[in-house]
Amino acid sequence: MVALEGLPKYERICKENDIKALFDHGAGVSVYPYRVIYQFFRDDSRPPTVRLLVSVSKKRFHHAINRNRVKRLMREAWRRNKAPLYEICKRDNISVDVALVYTATVIHSYEEMLAKTKKAVQEIVRRYSPTKLTDHEAHITTAR
Repeated sequence: MVALEGLPKYERICKENDIKALFDHGAGVSVYPYRVIYQFFRDDSRPPTVRLLVSVSKKRFHHAINRNRVKRLMREAWRRNKAPLYEICKRDNISVDVALVYTATVIHSYEEMLAKTKKAVQEIVRRYSPTKLTDHEAHITTAR
């Protein structure tokens, strides 16, 4: 099942082992105001999907209201721009996990975040190589 315009629960990275595997074995790229960590993998136990993790540092935004605002803007910008990644996943029968870490110290406008998220997705698509896929289960078992 693919929800191209939504961001349902199954498109979010929640398990600690999945998060640890992503940060330990994923590749990274900086697209200001984001640090993007991504990992393409083949997992035959589930359908191809694009999962997201959003992170905003308490060190940069001391008040929860500001952190929550930034996370809301990031999720909305992601929801609007994830289609190119879904096309690759469906075409090659793979999955991708992506972590967006907000690195700026100010809250950018929605339009700017939308443009930067689009640029980040394009960079992930550009760096995709079918020959460098990882086995998801191997990383999960080593992360424990």
